[in-house]
Order: sequence, then C-alpha cells, then structure tokens
Amino acid sequence: MQLSSFHNSITFVSNYIPMRYSSISADLFVLNRSNYTKKLQKQSIAVFVSNDIVTRSADASYKWRQNPDLFYLTGIDQEETYLILFPDAPDEKYREILFVRKTSELVMWWEGRKHTKQEASDLSGIKNVMWSDQFESTLGMLMHYAQHVYLNTNEHDRSISMNDATELKFARELMHKFPLHKYERSAPLMHELRLVKSKWEVELLKQAMDITRKGFIRALKFIKPGVWEYEIEAELTHEYVINRGSGHAYEPIVATGENACVLHYVTNNAQCQEGELVLMDCAAEYANYNADLTRTVPVSGKFTKRQKAVYNAVLRVHREARDMMKAGVVLDELNKEVGKFMESELIQLRLLKKSEVNKQSKDNPLYKKYFPHGTAHFLGLDVHDVGNRFGKLKAGAVLTCEPGIYIREEKLGIRIENNILVTNGKPVDLMANIPIEAEEIEEIMNSK
Repeated sequence: MQLSSFHNSITFVSNYIPMRYSSISADLFVLNRSNYTKKLQKQSIAVFVSNDIVTRSADASYKWRQNPDLFYLTGIDQEETYLILFPDAPDEKYREILFVRKTSELVMWWEGRKHTKQEASDLSGIKNVMWSDQFESTLGMLMHYAQHVYLNTNEHDRSISMNDATELKFARELMHKFPLHKYERSAPLMHELRLVKSKWEVELLKQAMDITRKGFIRALKFIKPGVWEYEIEAELTHEYVINRGSGHAYEPIVATGENACVLHYVTNNAQCQEGELVLMDCAAEYANYNADLTRTVPVSGKFTKRQKAVYNAVLRVHREARDMMKAGVVLDELNKEVGKFMESELIQLRLLKKSEVNKQSKDNPLYKKYFPHGTAHFLGLDVHDVGNRFGKLKAGAVLTCEPGIYIREEKLGIRIENNILVTNGKPVDLMANIPIEAEEIEEIMNSK
C-alpha cells in the first residue's frame, strides 16, 4: 500500500474499551506489518511478545506499558498479547495471527474486561485472532513449516539492563525447544522501519507536543520564588493528564539552581529561590508516542544579564544544530559539528580561551566541560527511539535538538530542546509554537 493511498483511506474504529487517546486507524498497523514482512526471507516466521507486568513489591506492580514494536505492528495496548507473522504459511489463515488475553469472571472483577476477538481484529486489522492460551500450541505447530525464525530483543545501543527482558527469555525457550531452525534478528528491521515516521505517526507526535505546550504554559504562569520543584512537576502532570495524555513521557526533570547542572536530576525536591533559573525537561506521552521538551526559565520572571547571555548562546547553537538536521546527514557527525558552534559561544562567554582551544586534544575537546552530552537523539514510540546514529538520516525521522551549557561554578545550567522532523529540504520544527525566546518567556511569566 502506498502512503498516499493509506492516508486517503484512514478510517476510525469506535472505542469498545474506553482509551485515554482517540482510536488509531487500523490502516496504520496494516501498513506497518506489510512493510515489515516484505523484509523477511522466504519461509520465515516472526514472533512478537508483549511486555511482562513487573512486580514492584508484595502484590503491587509497576505501571505497565506495551512493547513498542508490538504496538507498532498491531495497535493493541493490552498485556499478554502475542503476534505471529508467517507470510509463506501453507494455510492463509495462519499468515497473520494475533493472540489476546481472554476475559474471565475473575479478571472482570479485579481488572475489568479485555478486548474481544472482534475488537482486537478491528483495532489491528488482523482477521485471525485467538486467545493467548492458544499461542504456544499454535506456534509449535507452525514452526514445523518454517525455516527462518525472526525474534525480537531490545538492541538499543544505550540499553544497559541487569535483568532479562521478556523477549530474551522467550527467545531462549524457543531456541531450546527448536534448536535446528535458523534464527534471525527482528530488531534491525524494526529500527529501519520505525526510524521513518508516516504522516499519521507525525500527527500522533504533534498531539503529544501540543499537550506538552499546554503544560509548559501552565508551568510558566505558576513558577515564582518559593515554589518547590515537585509542585511544578504536579502542575505539568495535571495538564498532561487532563488533555488525554498518559502522563509524562519520561521521568520529569525539574531542576532549580545548581540542580540544573545534574543532567539526569529527577529528585525534584528543592525549593526555587529568587534569582535562580529552573530547568524543566518534561514532556507528555500520547497514544504511546512521546514528546521531549526542555526549557530553562527565570524563577523571578526575568533573566539577569548573565543568564540571558548564556541562554541566547544556547539558543543560537540550538538553531544552528536544527538547520543541520537534513536527510543525508549522519547524526554522530552532526553532534561533533555542533560542538564547534558551542566552542565559539563558550569563547564569547569567556568560559574558554581561544588560545587553549587551539591546543586542545581532538579526542577530548574543551567544550565538553560545559556541554558534556550530545545534541540529538531519535524520538517516537520511545523517548530515546531506535535508529542508527552512524547511518545517514532519512526524511521522516524525528530528532530532538537539545544543546546546553552547564556552569557548575556559577550554579547555572541551561538547556533548550525542541523536536525536529527531518525532510529532504528544510527541517520542520514541530515545537515552533512553544515559546522559546527569552523575552517571550518573561512576558508570559509576568502576565496576569
């Protein structure tokens, strides 16, 4: 199916089980599965499993979130879900099979009802839907007709986990049971597909960003000397949820004063003092798609001369970096080029000396003392979404653009972040409607 015909044929399904977000057309997931199966070798079967519910303590569990690859292919936002794709299955009905959890009287009492087979079919566009307790026997039968087996694991290059994920445990069990098949990796195929967002996915991202914008405006009108970081977090949470977001897209960072110099500060327990800045790296999630926004604002409603100078330096670097985000650019090389812009700004701010920069080590540039992180990462169903930072960017990729300057000795940290859509021409700032100029921020903070 061509993208043009796909977008012309978008239809909505009704909500059987009320969801916080509007229903997504099954056409999107039909298209995603079609694109994926085209990449499989002949006589291949591919299997995707949902995330486990993880115990927090006693009988309590952490908030559950669907495996993003499974959601990308099915649109099913429910635990104990499985997907089998077998394009060359001898019986046509086994070429796409979705397995969903069956509602029982006990489940109804404690958790509420789950999708019926028809509902799951309408949401996903998959005709053959079975109950989850049929998954193991059905897969076992189909394995005898396949030569290659594609399994999915978390292959994000920034992932460090001490625990075995559901997918890895499943892969080990299947490989033990069927050791003579040829096993293949789904992750590279999924990374390639998820990198390029369809127009429909961009709309879902924009919805998350619009909710994020509302939260930011609310926070600007709330912030003043004496408020606590967690109170700002609460204001943001309220706005995200009341606008049908599922909450924060990631653990929110609300960092006042010197806390802003801690890159992953999430304690959010300090009181905002007059004259300080507060850095907010906070954004909403909508329909499993994520925004990622950072703004740094004056607690008192007005930047000092020094604060504004540093803020505008970051903003200039931000715009230079944004304009570089075009198809064909390599993300890892872009990060290095942005360092040169930052270097010049740091010299102007008298934080670096040009003479010392001229003598610096190529592998350890001096700007990293004040700008120690990268400029961009991929964005989508994950905040740090999948993609190859060493490959050339493609039109349709969505990136963050987030330079920052952190001056520990001045207890001053400033980061500015927007989300950018890569095109074959000029990059599109998807957050262009969110206040970013220092004067804009001051005006809103001081408005009645």
